[in-house]
Parts: sequence; structure tokens; C-alpha cells
Amino acid sequence: MATQAMAAQTWFDGARGGRSGLGSVAEIAERNQMLLHAQQRARRGPTPEVFFVKHLDNSRLVKAADPVRVKEMRRFAIAMTILFAMVMLYGWQHFSSIEIGYRVEAEKQQLLQLQEQNRQLGLSEAQLCDLNRLDREARKLGMDAPHPGQVVRPESGLDTDLGPGTPVMAQVRMQQ
Repeated sequence: MATQAMAAQTWFDGARGGRSGLGSVAEIAERNQMLLHAQQRARRGPTPEVFFVKHLDNSRLVKAADPVRVKEMRRFAIAMTILFAMVMLYGWQHFSSIEIGYRVEAEKQQLLQLQEQNRQLGLSEAQLCDLNRLDREARKLGMDAPHPGQVVRPESGLDTDLGPGTPVMAQVRMQQ
């Protein structure tokens, strides 16, 4: 800001002197020198700054081993490792409990779905085994009730000889 104000002041001073601008290289160099000195005076304030050049060579310095500090750092590292392990264990436990909760809910939903499906199948079985419905369907297809002698039931002797659930060939017995 001070540089801009000084440059503007110098520019206006030159314009007042009857010149419309800076013309030659010498005038520009003189103006730059004047601005540089004005900036340095504004920066320094009333007292001059003194800078001393110091050449330091720290390459020969060696850090002394401090066993107390090493022991403290080792304890700190062990404490942080234990703390980190505990936090990780807590996080693992927490997330696994959430995962198990989701699995339990999914199993409950599946159980409800299977129970509803079982109920539907029971209703369907009851409807399909209804004798009145079977009779109506048979009459629609043109079937009629069996006449006496048309149905042959296996005798008890056959059932024991062949074993239960063994298919039996139907036989017709003619009565005379």
C-alpha cells in the first residue's frame, strides 16, 4: 500500500513538473531508485535494521540416548496398542451383534413366510380332499357312483403276504 501511494505520489510529482510521463531510461532508473529508498525507509521505521549472517554447522552433533525417554515411549506405545486393540474388539463385537440381529430378523421373516405357506397348503389340501367337492367334480366329468361289486378291496390275507403298501393287481370275480 505504501509502495503504491509513493509511486502514485512520484508519478503525480512528475506530471506536475510539466512532463506527461517518464521518457528516458535514466529517468526510469532514477525513479525506481527513489521508490526503493522510500520503501526501505517506510519498512525500517525510525531505527535501522541490522542483520548478521550466521553460518552454523550442526553435522557433527549427535543425539544422546535417553533411556528414561525410551522407556516412556515404549510404555506409551504399548498402552496405545492395547487401547487400539480394545477399540477394535469393541467395534468388531458391536458390528457382529448388529449382523446377527439382521440374521435373526431375516429368519423370523422366513419362519412367518413358511408358516403362512404351510397354512395355505393345509387349506388347499382340505379343499382338495373334500368329498362333496370330489363328488361334484366327478359328476361334471360324467362319472357316477360305483355299482355294487365294482369296488374290490384287498383281503386281509393278501395285505400280510405282500406287505403293506405293495401294489396289488386288480382282479374281477364273476359271481354265478
